[in-house]
Amino acid sequence: MESGTLLFLQNLQAYFALLFFFFTLSFSLFSVLLCFLKQKLWCNCDICYAYISQTWSKDFNNLCDWYTHLLQQSPSQTIHIHVLGNTITANPDNVEYMLKTQFKNYPKGKPFSMILGDLLGRGIFNTDGDLWMFQRKISSLELATMSIRTYAFEIVTAEINQRLLPLLSSSVGVKAMDLQELFRRFSFDNICKFSFGLDPGCLEESLPFSQFADAFDLASKLSAERAMALLPLAWRIKRLLNIGSERKLKHAIGIINDLAMEVIQQKRKLGFSSQQDLLSRFMASISDDSYLRDIVTSFILAGRDTMASALTMLFWLLANHPEVVSEIRKESEKVMQPNQELASFDQIREMHYLHAAVYESLRLYPPVQFDSKFAGKDDILPDGTFVAKGTRVTYHPFAMGRMEVIWGQDFVKFRPERWLKNGIFSPQSPFKYPVFQAGIRVCLGKELALVEMKMVALSVIRKFDIELVAPPATLRFDLGLTAMIRGGIEVVVKKRR
Repeated sequence: MESGTLLFLQNLQAYFALLFFFFTLSFSLFSVLLCFLKQKLWCNCDICYAYISQTWSKDFNNLCDWYTHLLQQSPSQTIHIHVLGNTITANPDNVEYMLKTQFKNYPKGKPFSMILGDLLGRGIFNTDGDLWMFQRKISSLELATMSIRTYAFEIVTAEINQRLLPLLSSSVGVKAMDLQELFRRFSFDNICKFSFGLDPGCLEESLPFSQFADAFDLASKLSAERAMALLPLAWRIKRLLNIGSERKLKHAIGIINDLAMEVIQQKRKLGFSSQQDLLSRFMASISDDSYLRDIVTSFILAGRDTMASALTMLFWLLANHPEVVSEIRKESEKVMQPNQELASFDQIREMHYLHAAVYESLRLYPPVQFDSKFAGKDDILPDGTFVAKGTRVTYHPFAMGRMEVIWGQDFVKFRPERWLKNGIFSPQSPFKYPVFQAGIRVCLGKELALVEMKMVALSVIRKFDIELVAPPATLRFDLGLTAMIRGGIEVVVKKRR
């Protein structure tokens, strides 16, 4: 009996010894394989980082300039960056194919939705399919009404008259100001009032700190860093562990959510049917408060930085082209009364040269420099480029505005006249000019954005001269979801001569 027990124990010991041996061997092989893969992975990332940074930083000030150069050299106006797995195109035929002909095969995709999911949730700019279609329908119905356009016009007019112009007047001959920061505050006030019925007061003369605006800044910046990360797994791990930038992002989004939910709950208590802001209009159709928060937050994110970028670049170009400013002033004097402060909605529609100047500015400096989709299945673009399932496909409005084959030999010039025929504005194909996207997913706020830009430009240049502190220089953009100038743009404000 004892010998049998001893034999059993000896066999058990041998079994565990053999098991430990195989475990050790497997662990060693796994470690070697992991080290090999890690070395290969980091090698590829190093190559990727070096390829991107060293290739363009020597000769180009911005990544978008480098992409533009590569696309200009390509016979098909399409390139593929293998280390990024990204097909990039400036070919209008390809753009039309992606955004219209084969729209269903080129959705935003799960990679994009995951990057902005914490901030935008199920909002219209972060969804595809039925969820997107539902929001698209109710948004298009609301934004197309004359009442909402009148409401938006009144908001912008009040912000210009009560805050922007007085602030500029108080700055005449006093000190330089950052034009980009000014327009970020201006656009945030407008979009919050339009979307939430909430006035953060960022453009008051004291330029107060706003926790809501600061949280939005940080959340959009950190979300953009996710999109630019060479190792997507890194930010996912940080989010899982709630450390570093992901902890800051979570805190910023918490502030945004708390305020948004507070506004929604207050509107439900006090009644929203008589209010005109976008949130109140959506509340008539949607009862889910978290869904409402996602929708309206998406509009704020989209309407804030894009407008600030567009206005900054327009005034930068105008400061460098006084002849264009003179033409806009001449046109306004023909349409408006001599002592009239601000133009009416109908008067703005009569100013074709102003409209052309805005379009020309957006051609050269679109707020969103590129936009990516992900192929649902294998496909071939019109120029013959093969696209594998799951491949990221990017169209590049910044580069498209600098293609000689599209705009002619003077494509680098800021020339509003290219949009006019006999003094009347003449639009180009939206697939040559996808600044507002095009096709089925074209920007719903396009007309509202254009009116706002024209109102601001007209009201400012009729009263002031905006001069750059430094001579014209090459612009450097921060990497992000929208084109923001690194360090801003310093200007001095003078009374119009």
